[in-house]
Amino acid sequence: MTLKDRIRERRARVGVIGLGYVGLPLAVEFAKEGFDVMGFDVDGSKVDHINAGRSYVGDVTTEDVARVVEAGRLRATTEMSQLRDMDAIDICVPTPLRKTKDPDLSYVVQAVDAVKAHLRPAQLVILESTTYPGTTDEVVQPALEEQGLKAGADFYLAFSPERVDPGNPMYSTRTIPKVVGGVDAVSTELASDLYRSIIETVVPVSSTQVAEMVKLLENTFRAVNIGLVNEIALMSHRMNIDVWEVIDAASTKPFGFMPFYPGPGLGGHCIPIDPFYLSWKARQNGFECRFIELAGHVNGSMPTFVVERIGEALNTVRKAINGSRIHTFGVAYKKDVGDMRESPALDVLELLHRRGAVLSYTDPYVPRLQHGDINLCSVSEDQAGDGVDCAVICTNHRAFDYPAIVRRYPLIVDTRNALKGLQAPHVFRL
Repeated sequence: MTLKDRIRERRARVGVIGLGYVGLPLAVEFAKEGFDVMGFDVDGSKVDHINAGRSYVGDVTTEDVARVVEAGRLRATTEMSQLRDMDAIDICVPTPLRKTKDPDLSYVVQAVDAVKAHLRPAQLVILESTTYPGTTDEVVQPALEEQGLKAGADFYLAFSPERVDPGNPMYSTRTIPKVVGGVDAVSTELASDLYRSIIETVVPVSSTQVAEMVKLLENTFRAVNIGLVNEIALMSHRMNIDVWEVIDAASTKPFGFMPFYPGPGLGGHCIPIDPFYLSWKARQNGFECRFIELAGHVNGSMPTFVVERIGEALNTVRKAINGSRIHTFGVAYKKDVGDMRESPALDVLELLHRRGAVLSYTDPYVPRLQHGDINLCSVSEDQAGDGVDCAVICTNHRAFDYPAIVRRYPLIVDTRNALKGLQAPHVFRL
């Protein structure tokens, strides 16, 4: 039976390397559709959770994990030797940046090395980790071919960028269109067939590099436009103009405008990082990405501006940041999730800590926070109020009682326009 037949008949064994926000939802979807799925991760606690039928990812319910585990369609392991038994292997590991803003492919290289050690003919290997154009052809393919097997002839290789949006109730792994590009036409076809088994819309493209560039364009588009609106917010502050009112009014135009919103900075696993992958690759080809670099500079400056606004608020009651009790509402990078990756709230807290503030926070999704010298536990809204000099809304979780926050705190700095419609003289907006 060919690999195409095994995929079509749901007999293909699917391996997913990396069981985080991308890998676990993918593994569960394959298992729901009847595939025999093995999850691979170096974190033994994740493996134990899955094998016990428990989810640790907000967008995947424990009920869904338990159902496919009990049915025998999903298992997890730290033993990479079992990759040899897989027909298709999806690599979903992190791709962070180094401190120098250069791509850190160490997790990808480790995963590829594990696949290479157990690669056999007729396997399909797909990289989902976001990276710069050329990674699949220049890094993954040569490594996998070191044992003598050739991509497109002996095994199949493709890239398909993850498009996960944690906490978004409208779009899931199944409903977000999937872009797929292989090293050859057969690889593209097989990868597309695999994803069509679990995803409503699959979009084949002509090459791995096109697929890699698609994800970087999507997130660079967001980063640059957020940088633009953040700069408009800084400008509007200087001109004493309400930037939120400006955006609301501009949004009434039915064409030619798409609203983006300012905030305390960029966070998450993609938008703060992916544009720098693109600019790094462009520099290797002698091209300077001025828009990307400028947007990164503006977005990176927003935590400092938030701290300045906190200082301005405290100054109205003749207090300094040094020694003031400052309570932060929300430390996750976006509302209604517990993801802390690249959260701008961490930068705000660090800057306040350096200036001598006494810190506390409330976040129902992040029970404990450890960042540098800052080590805090979340407190309830009821416990937080007494003695606080200034409250700062960094993440606009829907669980917060915003009218109560306005009543309870003497000063509030709102970085997300969470208090829209709740006008009060002690509220300071971005």
